[in-house]
Amino acid sequence: MTPPTITTAQLNRTLLSRQLLLERSGGSIVGVLEQVGGLQTQYAPSGYVGLWSRLREFDRAALTRALEDRSVIQATLLRTTIHMVARDEFWLYAAGIRRARRAWAVKVQPRGADEAAMIAAAKRLRGALAGGPRTVKELDGLVSGFLGNAGLWVDLVRVPPSGTWERRRADRLALAETWIGPNDASEEDGLRHLVRAYLRAFGPAPLRDVASWAGVPVGDLKPAAEDLGLRDLRDEDGRALLDLADAQIADPDVAAPVRFLPHWDAMLLVHARRAAILPEEHRPKVFTSKNPFSVGTVLVDGRVVAAWSLREGRIVLDWYETVGHRARDDVEDERAALEAFHA
Repeated sequence: MTPPTITTAQLNRTLLSRQLLLERSGGSIVGVLEQVGGLQTQYAPSGYVGLWSRLREFDRAALTRALEDRSVIQATLLRTTIHMVARDEFWLYAAGIRRARRAWAVKVQPRGADEAAMIAAAKRLRGALAGGPRTVKELDGLVSGFLGNAGLWVDLVRVPPSGTWERRRADRLALAETWIGPNDASEEDGLRHLVRAYLRAFGPAPLRDVASWAGVPVGDLKPAAEDLGLRDLRDEDGRALLDLADAQIADPDVAAPVRFLPHWDAMLLVHARRAAILPEEHRPKVFTSKNPFSVGTVLVDGRVVAAWSLREGRIVLDWYETVGHRARDDVEDERAALEAFHA
């Protein structure tokens, strides 16, 4: 039987729905992070803005408290970038990506550096953190560079007060097993979690997009995908898509409200381009080597039409497209609300 076809419009609205951007959630911070596959926080305020866009009545202090009480964990995870994830999912993410990250680190090492050296450095790092969290500055000189790649051989988390709205540089580290508890996930558990978490947050999708998001080879994910009893679908060009068996496809005609996305929101990365959230003509404006910090973006009718930035306490827009008067009014309402959130 030929798999059902999913249109680009359906993919667009389904991605917005699964990312909680069609309607803000009335649930918890932890629940939102589980639903959306974590939030990238290379810039700590991105986690706060990402939750503000997805949660009703979100208070900045609530996320700081969640980091402090350890219900939310911040660590270098997917694509070797900093993410905030739910505590109960941390070890699953870590177990799923660990082997791939280590293989990559060994491959890109300069001549004279090898896996044994990184393992030895990790042992020194583990010993240094045995007494509790320490900052990167305090660990300076223990291993070469920004902790070298030693952190790939010892599971680390980034702990408050660093990596918060109030102290944005996420430079205070702790051993994950001390901060969270012992590892309780196998690699197989982790790989299944990566596939499930991605489809829950970004599906339907081809397996290569799961791999791109996670930073794990497609071949590592195939057995996990086969174990999950996934549903087969097709896009309008006949390309194969996978989805969770019980996942809902959104109505393509449902209205998509104005939303402001933070810097580096994962919806805009190449693994999700099939949903046309970021028009390709705007991609070089959002992601460019001339501005590695990237920009926040504005969605109107489910697509990026402008960038936003904070300048001297004001949210300032850089329009990419012309929109109608009603849409501009809605953008201004959301802009003013985000400005108040920053105050």
